[in-house]
Amino acid sequence: MPKMKTNRAAAKRFTKTGSGKLKRNKAFKRHILESKSPSRKRKLRKGTLVSSGDVKRIKSILVYVK
Repeated sequence: MPKMKTNRAAAKRFTKTGSGKLKRNKAFKRHILESKSPSRKRKLRKGTLVSSGDVKRIKSILVYVK
């Protein structure tokens, strides 16, 4: 049986925290920023945790990510 491969696109987008949870960046911060309020843009800077419904699916493609 060959080794499983880590999905490289997912590895660039998600990181594991010290407790094993998955961290991701927030969306909607790339363009059309004039119409968004400063507080909204400021909140989009911070990362957040992956929702519980997606964790199992994402962990399966991040096989060897530490």
